Amino acid sequence: MTSLSKQYLDKVRMLLDTVELQQDAIRQAASWFSQTILAGRMVHVFGSGHSRIMVEEMWPRYGSFPGFNPIVELSLTFHNLVVGANGQRQAMFLENVSGLAPRILRNFDLSDRDSALVISSGGCNLVPVEMAECLQKAGVKVVAIVTLQHALESTSRRPDGKKLMDFADLVLDTGAPVGDAMVEVPGLETPVAPGSTVGGAAIVNSIKAELAGMLTEAGRPPKVLTAGNKVGTQRATELFEAAYDEHAHRVAQLYARVGYPSYVSESMPGTRDDAL
Repeated sequence: MTSLSKQYLDKVRMLLDTVELQQDAIRQAASWFSQTILAGRMVHVFGSGHSRIMVEEMWPRYGSFPGFNPIVELSLTFHNLVVGANGQRQAMFLENVSGLAPRILRNFDLSDRDSALVISSGGCNLVPVEMAECLQKAGVKVVAIVTLQHALESTSRRPDGKKLMDFADLVLDTGAPVGDAMVEVPGLETPVAPGSTVGGAAIVNSIKAELAGMLTEAGRPPKVLTAGNKVGTQRATELFEAAYDEHAHRVAQLYARVGYPSYVSESMPGTRDDAL
């Protein structure tokens, strides 16, 4: 009898096959992201709920590099307490509060040179859907990671029925099944062991690999966070410091002109565009 863990691993291999079939789309996403980073701008990365995992998988961590703006709202992603204050019920409620996404993006000066990666396995909760919608309206190219089969069979929380895929310039599929969980346990009513995180991480790191190649070919090799036991302690420290400095300089641009000219009165001293 096949062990339950082997059943899961067999299904994981199928997820990786699904990701591999999307190599052209992965390269397209990497191409858009490379254009953004080479232009000195940032790729905005957003996920609510457990999709936050994909945001942190992109940056910052070993094997990653600056150029990404990780947008992680603790009110939507802080699951550790489960119940009580800051509990999961509140986070799941807030994921479907219309208008929260534009309030989040109000903090950044977006540009049509930017691009974005929005992750939502089901593609139906309001905040990630409205996040993609707002980004597109700002002229930002949006790449979505969803669990396509699950998303297609799920009901959008929007009155118009639109889902994340409707506001994405490119859609990538984790390959997980409807409901995400992949293993049926004899005698247990419901399946266990989700797969979207595995498929999502494979997509994120495939994009990262292609992107690193494109940046290097363009003469702008990325500053990769690298372990000291790989390159030596001194070089690892140099890379960390340089990468974090680059991130600081890039993200500063997202704040420098916030509010100009839409939200700041021109009558206020020192707030006109020509005064910057």
